[in-house]
Amino acid sequence: MQNTSLVNVNVSVEKNNIIFGPVNSRRFGMSLGVDLSPNSKQCNFDCLYCELAPMATVASQSNVVSVERIISELTKHLDDKIDVITLTANGEPTLYPHLNELIDELNKLKNNTQTLILTNSANLVDQNTFQTLLKLDQVKLSLDAVSHEVFKKIDRPHENIDIDDVVKKVIEFSNVYKGKLFIEVLFVHGLNDTQEEVQKLNIVLKNIKANRIDLGTIDRPPAYPVVGISFKELHSIAQMFEPSLPIHIASRVHAEPNNSTYDEDEIINTLDKRPLTKDDIDLLFDEQSKKRLEKLLDESKIIKKEVGNLEFYIPFENIKRKRSK
Repeated sequence: MQNTSLVNVNVSVEKNNIIFGPVNSRRFGMSLGVDLSPNSKQCNFDCLYCELAPMATVASQSNVVSVERIISELTKHLDDKIDVITLTANGEPTLYPHLNELIDELNKLKNNTQTLILTNSANLVDQNTFQTLLKLDQVKLSLDAVSHEVFKKIDRPHENIDIDDVVKKVIEFSNVYKGKLFIEVLFVHGLNDTQEEVQKLNIVLKNIKANRIDLGTIDRPPAYPVVGISFKELHSIAQMFEPSLPIHIASRVHAEPNNSTYDEDEIINTLDKRPLTKDDIDLLFDEQSKKRLEKLLDESKIIKKEVGNLEFYIPFENIKRKRSK
């Protein structure tokens, strides 16, 4: 299962229930989850950070729930307050063998609700899966590492999954997909948080056309004895990426307020290098710096811009430069 921030379920659910939520997700809105492997973990990765118990990887599902049952359960819970129907799993949702048929059925009944899948990206190498995901309104692809050694250590993939093939397909998908594409990188201390691995990720991410790139870390008890990194470390890693990339720090685990002082020039320079959300500002700026930011907003030197469902603070000059290119 993908380690995401879709937490704080506000209804009780029975074990093995297909539908869970709705969940108020800061990144995706009010989400109704659909578990495509409700009875057992079935995944082609055995990630070190997974919140589920360790289990041998598989190439396909052996315990399969029917499309009819999924749709029947979904219609009991779907209403106009739901922003997204989120396809996930106790494992990897693209292993579900009837995914194409299911998405066709979802598109018939969703009305204004968006469809979203949370996937580890590996099955994009399968052309049928590739084409199926093009039918979704939103896709979130995980990409924790791009070097062979680190990828195998952190994601522990099923045999014959090659990260070079996966990266190639992620780039290809990003160039043809018409919906909202999100990339998630989850950092594990001592594995993919090195400057070397970040630079390799940076090179790849510059070739991916994503609406937003979410940087996160472990925020649930992991399957193996590994630990995450702090918000401060995530912020430092964010600064290593190309400024043009739509980087967003998604995780708030270990997010201790930094409360640093920034003058007006420093605020503009910081936002020019890396646009920040209000949550980021609350953690990084002291009260006087926040007042300076408000002043810059009033003077239209800083503006707010929505990027991939989130609102960011960016310099007005930054917008003008991009428009002139």
